[in-house]
Amino acid sequence: MATQTSPLKTEEFLINMGPQHPSTHGVLRLILAMDGEKVVKIQPDIGYLHRSCEKIAENRTYAQFLEITDRMDYLAAMSGNMGLAYAVERLMGIEIPESADYKRIIILELQRIASHLIWFGTFCLDMGAVTPFLYAFREREKILDLFEEICGARLTYSYIRIGGLSHDFTEGFLEGIDAFLLQFQDRLKELDDLMTKNPIFVRRTKGVGKISQELARKYALSGPMLRSTGIQWDLRKDDPYSIYHKFDFDVPVGIQGDCYDRYNVRLQEMRESVKIIKQALGKIPQGPFMAKIPKMLKPGKGEVYARIESPRGEHGVYIVSEGGPRPYRLKVRAPSFCNLSILQEIGVGQYLADVVVILGSIDIVLGDVDR
Repeated sequence: MATQTSPLKTEEFLINMGPQHPSTHGVLRLILAMDGEKVVKIQPDIGYLHRSCEKIAENRTYAQFLEITDRMDYLAAMSGNMGLAYAVERLMGIEIPESADYKRIIILELQRIASHLIWFGTFCLDMGAVTPFLYAFREREKILDLFEEICGARLTYSYIRIGGLSHDFTEGFLEGIDAFLLQFQDRLKELDDLMTKNPIFVRRTKGVGKISQELARKYALSGPMLRSTGIQWDLRKDDPYSIYHKFDFDVPVGIQGDCYDRYNVRLQEMRESVKIIKQALGKIPQGPFMAKIPKMLKPGKGEVYARIESPRGEHGVYIVSEGGPRPYRLKVRAPSFCNLSILQEIGVGQYLADVVVILGSIDIVLGDVDR
């Protein structure tokens, strides 16, 4: 008996997801080749937010460029400030006061929590869960209130300066941190209870967008993206900077590197940040918040690469100095840019709806991708 062939034929078609699309988390364009509902190929198209920040650095003094770092990863601007400050301090051999070091740690970990909260809320919103989005933003607002208390800004701070900080902590700020931490532990459990065992959330994230350890290394992933695969690598532990070596905290890791593991790692990291902040608050020594440095910074000839653990991974700053007040060359190693590159591999073979979840789990900031 002859077999009958189906008269129906399928052919690939293209879908442009973005650059004006809420689930691309900014002006990102994804060119999707589709076979029905399945993704055959993904091509991320970046550059819609390009501002040539690294070229601008060559025409500004080191102090002037610091405020540009706020505008790269604008959801973790304190980390951007720290990246440049740390690089210049290493280049010039500047030692900052111990008091400023402790205060920097508190600020950086508050920023990590704020960044993870906005990721948590938008990630859940991508899957249609509105309540976690509102809860996460409610808690983030409290951190922004604290930042406003010490530097007058809520998004672009320029608070961590080369040599220390722009302002000292106020009594109201310290009391505000205590009040926030006391309440946040219960709020974090609330977020955990909402999503971690939610059957719809688990089915949308478990086994979706899996990354092997070999693949993670191949694409130079860092931060929660890397740790979700089971690789326990955190610059705060493995290449300590500032005074992170003085604090006791764990580095959460995942198992199979899927969207669920990336979610869980970030959730646990917020708990560890609370532990670090509590330890730092109890040990802040007396002393100035700023080192004595020249008004015009002129590092000698040389080069430096300094890296810190931002909420998205390894944020590195490479500077070449010719001895003048401006960097001869400056290059930023942006974690969002490196982490995004793996999407073209792990998104293939997934459903269109899963691409939204996978992209959300990467936690990109387009200002960090397009510099």
